[in-house]
Amino acid sequence: MFVVILISALVLSVVLWLVQEHFGRPLRIAKIAQQQGYNTQLSATDEMPVWFRLLSGMIVLIWLGVAIVLVGAMNKAGDVGDFSLILVLLVTAAGIVVGADRFVFMVRRVRLLGAANVQRVLSQMKVPVDRQKTVDWAEKDFVVAEYAKSFFPVLVVVLVLRSFLFEPFKIPSASMVPTLLVHDFILVNKFAYGIRLPVIGTKVFSVGDPERGDVMVFYPPNDKRYFIKRVIGLPGDHIQVKENVVFINGVRMQQEQLRIDDSSFPYMMVMQENLQPKEHLMQRVSLVTPQSNYETVVPDGSYFMMGDNRDNSSDSRFWGAVPEANIVGKAEYIWMHWEGVTGLPSFSRSGVIQ
Repeated sequence: MFVVILISALVLSVVLWLVQEHFGRPLRIAKIAQQQGYNTQLSATDEMPVWFRLLSGMIVLIWLGVAIVLVGAMNKAGDVGDFSLILVLLVTAAGIVVGADRFVFMVRRVRLLGAANVQRVLSQMKVPVDRQKTVDWAEKDFVVAEYAKSFFPVLVVVLVLRSFLFEPFKIPSASMVPTLLVHDFILVNKFAYGIRLPVIGTKVFSVGDPERGDVMVFYPPNDKRYFIKRVIGLPGDHIQVKENVVFINGVRMQQEQLRIDDSSFPYMMVMQENLQPKEHLMQRVSLVTPQSNYETVVPDGSYFMMGDNRDNSSDSRFWGAVPEANIVGKAEYIWMHWEGVTGLPSFSRSGVIQ
């Protein structure tokens, strides 16, 4: 729904700008010439039609609504699946305006200024006047073009960085405790496993494949939200979970108990797990739970994902393996921990994700 509203607002904004350039530009230039008493073939009026002013007000209201919805969407934990599409739409709309202004309407403005003889009028005036300032007002961008020109380079840089290099991500749940905590802010390497086109996710250049033990961001099957889990099983692996101990192709992944939190029951055990060769921290409860036992063979082109908080994680044990096409990138670095406006950001957890 939000994307539909955004597309409508962008279309209306571009239409508004086209009307301003096509009808409003001659009026503005003619008004200058007539105010200076020069007889020009261009006709001027004091203001645009009522319907045009109503349209402008409607677009302002639509953009206000879009901003409110966007803020609400950004506050939803992990609900950022449409952000790439939003960026692509904004870059496309701004690019259309910037391109049309540069290659079509700039030429037209020069021609209109020549038809109105604005330069000549100003040069004949006896009263001193800032000639360049007046001509600049005649050529001044309307609001849509002004914002498009200002934000287009920034939007392009953000789109390139976010789509092909690094994307910031906020940890929304406790499924990766103790490795990642809720409200950790991390950087996801978007090119670690290959270059993908934004929105559609098609891989255009292969760099490498996920390795066992990697912390990976992806889309689960039948879900558009980002998830973050650890790669446990590679394509073709036989995965068994027996009382919270992982077996891969019949080989037991060793776990070493580091500490126990017995402040509640069942108490939590922090473990060091060796996925051969990568080691990482994990957490499990002292009791055997339904998800403590599982068995599957990972399909070709897919990966078996599990959270480090083994008994508090929605992962491949519940919704299956993750197809290669659903991969977003490799989580590599914690750069900040911030629980919100009620507290201050902390950088004590900053570091490489193990």
